[in-house]
Amino acid sequence: MFRRKNNCQSDQESEELQHEHKVNELKYALGPLSGRSLQYCSDACLKRYLDAQNWNVDKSKMMLEETLTWRSAYKPEEIRWPEVATEGETGKVYRANFHDRHGSTVLILRPGMQNTVSLDNQMKHLVYLIENAILNLPEGQEQMAWLIDFTGWSLSTNIPIKSARDTINIIQNHYPERLAIAFLYNPPRIFEAFWKVVKYFLDANTFQKVKFVYPKNKDSVELMRSYFDVDNLPAEFGGKATLQYDHEEFSRQMAQDDVKTAKLWGFDQPQSNSRGGAEVSPEPEYLAPPVS
Repeated sequence: MFRRKNNCQSDQESEELQHEHKVNELKYALGPLSGRSLQYCSDACLKRYLDAQNWNVDKSKMMLEETLTWRSAYKPEEIRWPEVATEGETGKVYRANFHDRHGSTVLILRPGMQNTVSLDNQMKHLVYLIENAILNLPEGQEQMAWLIDFTGWSLSTNIPIKSARDTINIIQNHYPERLAIAFLYNPPRIFEAFWKVVKYFLDANTFQKVKFVYPKNKDSVELMRSYFDVDNLPAEFGGKATLQYDHEEFSRQMAQDDVKTAKLWGFDQPQSNSRGGAEVSPEPEYLAPPVS
């Protein structure tokens, strides 16, 4: 019995060493980075990209470089709440004031509360809140959970296929392994036709994280409750808590978080430029010393 335990421990240590070796390989492969790209590519970040690509260094490098290009153009770390506050007036997407049992930050999405028509602004709002969810992760936790409430959802409030595809593209390709699980609570039957199309945009890994929950399906309810304390879970999701979105209060929280974001990315330093300006970067640095 002790030998078996020792073997398991040895296998785990061997796997950790292999993963560490892969991280170093990816560091070498990426070459010199500077500015925000250098800050973004922490060891934890590299592990997420490697994990998403089954620890294939070449695929991980390509995926990460595409994200760095996207971040350089989209600048998600520069989005501030006043730019997207109108999108949030109805509380169609917001960060919950509770975590799941694993400590994951929770985003609540209510597509039936859609209040705008600009897909670009809707996407900016979602990206802002994804970044905010990451900002508010407890130490040692890497992932967020999504709770999707279909109250008020109809074909008239349904998000366009393009918007769904863009959302999936961003979460899969630019925030890999950030989504722990997504619960779709009690979607109406007419959602099935929409889902039949959208599911083909999901990779196998993300597909496994999407769970449908129906109040009359005991297994699906138990699965969701394994992730959430029913005392924290809003009644709209079968819990005991009251779901209330106060836009003014949430805006105050986001203003405070915007200050944290500015400090995290160094925007509070004199050399930082305002949004839309060119990024001033120091000389590029290697994540790992180049092989001589």
